[in-house]
Amino acid sequence: MQQPQQERSPTEFLSNVIGILSCLDGYMNIALEQTEEWVNGQLKNKYGDAFIRENNVLYISADKTRKREPLNIQ
Repeated sequence: MQQPQQERSPTEFLSNVIGILSCLDGYMNIALEQTEEWVNGQLKNKYGDAFIRENNVLYISADKTRKREPLNIQ
């Protein structure tokens, strides 16, 4: 028998979301690409594109451990 999923607030969910910033507006609405949900250090879900409303954003930080790739502009 499958156990019911535990109810979580958007804050709990969003604190574990990692993705590539695609778009950001003046209200802090955020569009992410290659979005992933991490729980207790383990990857739980991959969502691809995601939209996060401004009232759920506390802060945004950069992943300084990720190696930057050079831009190829033609």
